[in-house]
Amino acid sequence: MTSRTVTVTDNASGKSIEMPVREGTHGPPVVDIQGIYKELGYFTYDAGFTSTASCRSDITFINGDEGVLLYRGYPIEQLAEHSNFLEVSYLLLHGELPTREELDSFTRAVTEHTMINESLKDFFDGFHYDAHPMAMLTGVVASLSAFYHDAINIGDPKNRMLTCHRVLAKMPTIAAAAYKHMMGEPFVYPLNRLYYTSNLLNMLFSRPTEPYEINPIHARALDQLLILHADHEQNASTSTVRLASSTGTNPFASVASGCAALWGPAHGGANEAVLNMLHEIGDVSQVPKYIAKAKDKDDPFRLMGFGHRVYKNFDPRARIIRKTCHEVLNDLGIENDPQLELAVELEERALQDDYFVERKLYPNVDFYSGIIYRALGIPTDFFTVMFAIGRTPGWLAQWNEMVADPEQRIGRPRQLYTGAAQREYVPIDQR
Repeated sequence: MTSRTVTVTDNASGKSIEMPVREGTHGPPVVDIQGIYKELGYFTYDAGFTSTASCRSDITFINGDEGVLLYRGYPIEQLAEHSNFLEVSYLLLHGELPTREELDSFTRAVTEHTMINESLKDFFDGFHYDAHPMAMLTGVVASLSAFYHDAINIGDPKNRMLTCHRVLAKMPTIAAAAYKHMMGEPFVYPLNRLYYTSNLLNMLFSRPTEPYEINPIHARALDQLLILHADHEQNASTSTVRLASSTGTNPFASVASGCAALWGPAHGGANEAVLNMLHEIGDVSQVPKYIAKAKDKDDPFRLMGFGHRVYKNFDPRARIIRKTCHEVLNDLGIENDPQLELAVELEERALQDDYFVERKLYPNVDFYSGIIYRALGIPTDFFTVMFAIGRTPGWLAQWNEMVADPEQRIGRPRQLYTGAAQREYVPIDQR
């Protein structure tokens, strides 16, 4: 809290109140409006909470105008280039980068919880063969609350961290099991001798009939994608986790609520929309036509994966993953995949077109992540599951922070009621 205040005057009554201003480390200051209803009798209206700070947080900062994304103060570019997903997970959860001993201990703590209860196999069998994998992920994550009753003790910091280890460890196992159920293949158990993303690739693509060799370029690309998706301030799914958690509910249920919110095509389904767009374009020869359609304000077609609601400049995550994307494509070769060839052509055309450059409509992280997932052989409707694995440490860090914050209380947004005025009930035979 600073000594600065903002004065609000009700022009109808002439009454004025001073509201305190809070300033953070970075970003615009916020006006504390908690007293406005008591003093003036007004609620504030902010559809979508786009101008409202719902909490204070030490975890992630975004400056969309400058293309800045910080995890605990560290630029995302440095973390993606030099760190790995488990180290970033530790950073988000604990607030500082670990020492070698701390990282080894954290890795062991996560790794020892990779198994899921055998009875969950029956749970998966209850899903239809073509069930959406996000439906399976959301349901199974929520069901974990039936296995770990000690997770209800959210007032114990050690217990909360144990829950974080469990969820981080089991998300890839659950995700891979959902994939195998989709494919009609037997589940693959985790191998604790493998690193996090290598283990995930093995559980996804290995089969009992033949050995599976993990490509280090693919494992590193996946690790970077998980880092880039690990947290992103108070987005829709993170806010959902916080709102659900404010009731004191089981943390597994809170994470499941985040999965459900992430499932929406306007949030976690954006990279899936990129692949659907490429399917609509068809082939390389159609790129000029669709570039022209995207420029036509009267045409409903939009280039998916270009520009970003938050970043008014280049998405800092896209700078990183673009290089990795091309490394993966070069490793695999794209001569036999028309859709990936189309994506590369579309990227090159858009980056050279003044219309997109002047409007800063650059390819974002969803564009490149969709291409990488497609190149790795991951089905389009499984993209959001991969996003959920990456976002898990962010959800957990936000949950842990919220529970420990003495200012937090149960979420209760207000509304502007525009329905019918109070009226009397009329019996049915008199209507």
